[in-house]
Amino acid sequence: MGLQQTLKALADPTRREILNLLKGGRRSAGEICDHFDITAAAISRHLSVLKESDLIDDTREGKYIFYELNASVLEEIMLWITDLKGE
Repeated sequence: MGLQQTLKALADPTRREILNLLKGGRRSAGEICDHFDITAAAISRHLSVLKESDLIDDTREGKYIFYELNASVLEEIMLWITDLKGE
């Protein structure tokens, strides 16, 4: 995915908080919803945006979907920022 789409996904504070939750390991959609005072539909939309930008991966296990960070995309962003900074 493109850098613009990734940065747009990172611009939202709820999505950044979801990423913070996932840095501790994979979580189900229900576990993620439990941390927010917004509807499950809103969380689902945030998860879709994060997935579309390749910031997270999902795995279905039975009736549950588990989400986890995709660190490779974050590494690409960090490399771009470091290059931009001139280091």
